[in-house]
Amino acid sequence: MALDSLDFDATVALATTVAPHVDILEIGTPCIKHNGIELLKVLRAKFPNNKILVDLKTADAGYYEAEPFFKAGADIVTVLGISDIGTIKGVVDVANKYGKEAQVDLINVPNKAEVVKAVAAVGAHIIGVHTGLDQQAAGQTPFTDLALVAGLNTGLKISVAGGVKAATVKQVVDAGATIVVAGAAIYGAADPAAAAAEISSIAKGGSCGGLFGWVKKLFS
Repeated sequence: MALDSLDFDATVALATTVAPHVDILEIGTPCIKHNGIELLKVLRAKFPNNKILVDLKTADAGYYEAEPFFKAGADIVTVLGISDIGTIKGVVDVANKYGKEAQVDLINVPNKAEVVKAVAAVGAHIIGVHTGLDQQAAGQTPFTDLALVAGLNTGLKISVAGGVKAATVKQVVDAGATIVVAGAAIYGAADPAAAAAEISSIAKGGSCGGLFGWVKKLFS
């Protein structure tokens, strides 16, 4: 579940509503920039049974920037695929230090196959196929990039974000996603908990009410 609001209290309230239905709470980039590490600390304390992803989108000083967030309880931190390989390795190294995971975000990466192979070689844990909000507004979807990344067979987990909703989540999973991320489809719903449960049911192919959208026993 992607938490994208800039409002601290509203973010905590939404997390409280959806936490029973999700495995991972993602603090979106604008949200973490606006609210800072204190939001992570609050969510970590309130939701000990959920994984927390901090979408830093680090572009430089990978180890130095990511470490405080791992220390504060993040399970996954993101780094931009357009960054220097040394920056990406820094985030990977500090994730390994804390027994956590580094996710490389492919947003705006032109040479995706080359970057995926390079970050796999330095030990990245997750590849993020990400169609940004501005790209979605221009009509783009993540499916072409997902097919490319899945076809490389690197063995890395693949996260997919960008306009995923109940109508498309099965297509995303069938196309090779290990992790399915939804934001607006949940927080924009009249009943966010019910929306999370619906997407969970479709993603996992089971009955409604299961954990949302993080499939294939990622952390087993």
